[in-house]
Amino acid sequence: MQKILIANRGEIALRIMRSAREMGIKTVAVYSEADRNALFVRYADEAVCIGPPPSAQSYLQGDKIIEVCKTLNVDGIHPGYGFLSENADFARKVREAGIIFIGPSPESMDLMGDKLSAKATAKKYKVPMIPGSEGAISDLNQAIRVAKEVGFPLLIKASAGGGGKGMRLVEREEEIEEQMKLAVSEAISAFGNGAVFIERYATGPRHIEIQLLADNHGNCVYLFERECSIQRRHQKLIEEAPSSVLSPELRERMGKCAVDVAKACNYSGAGTVEFLVDDQLNFYFLEMNTRLQVEHPVSEMITGLDLVKEQIKVARNEKLSFTQEDLKINGHAIEVRVCAEDPMNNFLPDIGKLTVYKTPAGPGVRVDDSFEEGMEIPIFYDPMISKLVVHGKDRTEAIAKMIRAIDDYKIVGVETTLEFCKFVLKHEAFVTGQFDTGFIGRYFKPEMLQQPDAELELVAAMAGALIFDQTAAHTLSGANAPVKQSKWKSQRLS
Repeated sequence: MQKILIANRGEIALRIMRSAREMGIKTVAVYSEADRNALFVRYADEAVCIGPPPSAQSYLQGDKIIEVCKTLNVDGIHPGYGFLSENADFARKVREAGIIFIGPSPESMDLMGDKLSAKATAKKYKVPMIPGSEGAISDLNQAIRVAKEVGFPLLIKASAGGGGKGMRLVEREEEIEEQMKLAVSEAISAFGNGAVFIERYATGPRHIEIQLLADNHGNCVYLFERECSIQRRHQKLIEEAPSSVLSPELRERMGKCAVDVAKACNYSGAGTVEFLVDDQLNFYFLEMNTRLQVEHPVSEMITGLDLVKEQIKVARNEKLSFTQEDLKINGHAIEVRVCAEDPMNNFLPDIGKLTVYKTPAGPGVRVDDSFEEGMEIPIFYDPMISKLVVHGKDRTEAIAKMIRAIDDYKIVGVETTLEFCKFVLKHEAFVTGQFDTGFIGRYFKPEMLQQPDAELELVAAMAGALIFDQTAAHTLSGANAPVKQSKWKSQRLS
């Protein structure tokens, strides 16, 4: 493989290009008009504009991307995550064009891309499942009947879903009709597929996923777990590896279940099996993501592996160069997603120019981004600015290092999630490991991020002291009493 095209943008495109360059592989960027000056476009060996800013007219134009590959004699396509990364039809067209798709087969993606077929496949290997409907729910009466069997609270979930879209929490029977309509509507809008199913809502749930690597020769290993329970609207904001609640025995059981899921669909490449872990440490299969994950750097940090390089090696039909016994957990890693969002306003996306942009550095600190000072945050795409990742000898050191890195990260021009992430990292529930996916709803209020303005406080104090001195002087002047001047009067703002 001499040349690969990265069918993506932003930080993940740049991250893939760096690994490819280290392997001596040339890279091709495709970009929209909005990304003409992006760092990943400048870094690539070749770059081709494929359309206007909206994704549907550029990054989702699979046929155009394949034509670019043919024109530039590209050997393989790396899809990154998002966009076309889990599109089985695109992967099939890539294969038919004689180009290597750096990812699993279209058949594996078909099986795991639909949550219902994924659950049915995993069930054959006796992987634990959350109680719920056996298949899609087609009408309200069926939904009510299943809901009574499963019990409340429960979740209505889109079969083709991801990222929290098409997912609705139902706590009472009278809510079913409205929430089902909303779930179906969201599912159709996001995925073009309105199929939904019902699952019991686990109490005190933690979202823990297992990273996998599999080759085309029957070898499959798990690269331990990632804790992904700090979420807003079912989307992750902070991830860490390993989890603070898994024992070695539970880690091994979950890892073996994840490997079974991969074998059930003849998987190859990098993938992730997601589990829900309840407050009694029972675990249940959720889904499989047939691609690289946003949070893959924390797994790289604790294993010393480059997952992108491993993906490329598998695509070149190489065998894994290590076994499960060779893998060990080294220290602790944490990732925070630095998003252009306003935590003070329900995490709504923000746009604008990065008038100040200074990234942190130091031992064990990694920043995966694709921005520099003066660049604009485009409105057309995901608002993530970067992934800030740290590695420490243990969880305590990793938390301290991340807090320091957040303090050193200077962004002016847009609101970001940095202060929110710092709030989480310093919270007792996170520090002690006693948290679940309900962290934000239970512990966070926007006003908790309001920082007192030190300069305004000093001005107010000086003004107050001046008024006090003048009042005291006026009161005591009739008795010829001495006037004591406040120290505040001689201070100046720095």
